[in-house]
Amino acid sequence: MTLPRIAQVGALALGLAGCAVGTPPTGSDIRQQVAAPIAQLTPTDPWKAAPGSTAGIQDNWLATFEDAQLNALVAEAIAWNPDLRVASTKVEQAAQYVQLARAALLPQVNVMGSGGAKMGGGDALQVLSLGVSWEPDLWGRLRYGRNAAQESYASAQADFEFARQSIAATTARSWFTARESRQQMLIADEMVKASQELVRLANDRQRIGPGNEQDVALARVTLGNFQDAARQAKLAYEQSLRALELVVGRYPAAEIKASDGLPAFTPALPSGLPLEMLERRPDMIAAERRVAAAFNRVGEAKAAKLPRIVLSANIAAIQSDILVLKQSYENPSGGVGGRIAAPIYQGGALEAQAEIRTLEQKEAIAQYARSALRALGDVENTLGADLTLAQREPVLRAVLKDNERALALAQTSYRVGRVDQRAVLQQQLSVQVARQALLRVQSEQLSQRVNLHLVLGGSFESPPQPPPETTAAASPPPK
Repeated sequence: MTLPRIAQVGALALGLAGCAVGTPPTGSDIRQQVAAPIAQLTPTDPWKAAPGSTAGIQDNWLATFEDAQLNALVAEAIAWNPDLRVASTKVEQAAQYVQLARAALLPQVNVMGSGGAKMGGGDALQVLSLGVSWEPDLWGRLRYGRNAAQESYASAQADFEFARQSIAATTARSWFTARESRQQMLIADEMVKASQELVRLANDRQRIGPGNEQDVALARVTLGNFQDAARQAKLAYEQSLRALELVVGRYPAAEIKASDGLPAFTPALPSGLPLEMLERRPDMIAAERRVAAAFNRVGEAKAAKLPRIVLSANIAAIQSDILVLKQSYENPSGGVGGRIAAPIYQGGALEAQAEIRTLEQKEAIAQYARSALRALGDVENTLGADLTLAQREPVLRAVLKDNERALALAQTSYRVGRVDQRAVLQQQLSVQVARQALLRVQSEQLSQRVNLHLVLGGSFESPPQPPPETTAAASPPPK
């Protein structure tokens, strides 16, 4: 191929290499292709389970609990949780695949050399060459591959961010469960003490006459049940600590000490709108990016059926003691060239590959639809649970207050001689049972609040602030 012809081919390749590749579907486009309940969402549709404030979804939710120990545990989990570290390496792998795809668009430069010796001594032949080759991206195959790798990288980043938020939420829920379990264990111990006193009183009554053996047996049954419940409460507390330690990446030794009580419960938070959630949640962003990656893989597979051109240039120097080069031969010498490869028949492999990629794109869209419906269901269920717990909490608080009032009346009756101490102790047990029920609901409220932050897409951190804008007066350009 002559130099002018090579130049013409190169110019044509450069022109064709600038052909634009297709644009993947946007989030709005994807939602129009999926299930009707998602495609019909409008920017003003409210949530159904609890259509409260539609203000923006809250970030930095961890700070609302005002718990320094919880903050430290979440930071430890983000640094050492094994599952999160696995997700982090997947992001790093995806970044390297992007580098590979970008490298395919650039010229390849290689240096080659060879040498040898003849039987009688001396150098037989030495060759040193420098070669450059480049494949112009005529139909966008390489750019589609690069774009697919970039979208996969963006998907891995979004998955990693959702994993971080999930780990923070799991840590918070585990911490609240541990604190509740500790309180339940203390209440159970108080109930055992009250039951032991009832057994003592039953024995005294049997000894002095008013009581009988049946009263003693029933008191012992009650004591045994409460002792068994206390042992279960202690086991539950230890298991909650071990679960928390595993989340933060520690050895599960049940050595973390949970704080007393539960943090104050914050008022209802803004829940935004369904469409905002789909556009905000990292796992939904990841699903959207996977659709975009699949779209680019389709373009890559279709472009692979078209001809490919590779341009090359090289310069080489030859030295030999046994070969005599022509006087007209320039040493070193160089040249340019090109080759074209057009698939004619490959048994239908390229068509099958394009069809596979098309089906993978359909699968990615279907996966997006499934994830979106689950995400919507998560929010509706959590909003419903949050509302129900908010309605139960004052009822149980009133039950506890009434039991405490009944205990005060029983103590008054005991002081004036109207009832014996058994009535007081039995009412104390009723107070403890009411405390346990209220504590369980309060703990569940905290866990559901964390769940709500997570499913709405709120981050446990404050979003990074953009750098401050500088004016021309504040930062004059250099002279």
